[in-house]
Amino acid sequence: MRATDSAPWWRSAVIYQIYIRSFADGNGDGVGDIAGIRSRLPYLRDLGVDAVWITPWYPSPMVDAGYDVADYTGIEPAFGTIADAEAFIAEAHDHGLRVILDIVPNHTSDRHAWFEAAMAAGPGSPERDRYVFRPGKGEHGELPPNDWRAAFGGGAWTRVADGEWYLHLFAEAQPDLNWENTEVRRDFEKILAFWFDRGVDGFRIDVAHGLIKQEGLPDAGESVDVLEPTKREDHPHWDRDGVHEIFSEWRRVADRYDGDRAFVAEAWVSGPARLARYVRPGELQTAFNFDFLRAPWDATRLREVIDRSLGALGAVGAPATWVLSNHDVVRHVTRYGRPHTEGRGPRGGRAEPLDLA
Repeated sequence: MRATDSAPWWRSAVIYQIYIRSFADGNGDGVGDIAGIRSRLPYLRDLGVDAVWITPWYPSPMVDAGYDVADYTGIEPAFGTIADAEAFIAEAHDHGLRVILDIVPNHTSDRHAWFEAAMAAGPGSPERDRYVFRPGKGEHGELPPNDWRAAFGGGAWTRVADGEWYLHLFAEAQPDLNWENTEVRRDFEKILAFWFDRGVDGFRIDVAHGLIKQEGLPDAGESVDVLEPTKREDHPHWDRDGVHEIFSEWRRVADRYDGDRAFVAEAWVSGPARLARYVRPGELQTAFNFDFLRAPWDATRLREVIDRSLGALGAVGAPATWVLSNHDVVRHVTRYGRPHTEGRGPRGGRAEPLDLA
């Protein structure tokens, strides 16, 4: 079902993800860019999609495909300029397409000015309080503060020259922000407003379930892959209740603008009941349904996921989403085409996706 004039566009939108570097090269330098996307807007319109989701286009050292952001209100020079971005947004709207940007609030690049200031200012400084710095354990602070593991492997802590350790739930070059810090919260509201002012229709929130860490940073006692949600409801750094206050604040920012500005949460949680908490009235509008993505190509299992999703999300007045793949998982044509796993061989790979909306 396509978006209609009688309901907010995001309730039934078909969203097309674009990874800029590999989508289309507009200037012939071998790297995809904003000009390349603009040149394909008629194609995207004719596909019948309602919105395009642009993976991070901000300045970045590209340690993690742009998810290590060095400046949230700039454009990576290889992709273009702010003027190019503004022209793209306007032209997309002329074609009837909405524009969703990625926002990466859990961590920055270690090249971000905030982190560089934190490193220069030293222990106990306001600059360092923007991130999660802690003294180490052991006689000389030589051991990390706890047993947390990074999603990309290894420990989640790195020690700096003055002896403190900083947290990075992903790559070492992606230090976690401290979302208990009021300045961090207010600065991200300004970032959202910066892009809303330029006509952006919404944001996909990276690692929406990871912003709040348990007070005291206790040991996790387990290693949980970011794509394998913990079943615990008291995990020290995943899906903690405090994230909902943040997203309520973000919703108030979005509601200042006309045009049904919207958020899409990337939240790897234990099931539809926990996911529904992110899309309650006054919080985010919608969220990726990873239970559906992770379900095997089996009618009974898919039906179970569909029923649970519709029940839990419908109870809070939110639409369920039907996600088949994204940049973090093997594409569904390959996944469903694997024999003896979650797929059914070539027949599964060639199957037409059902319109489940």
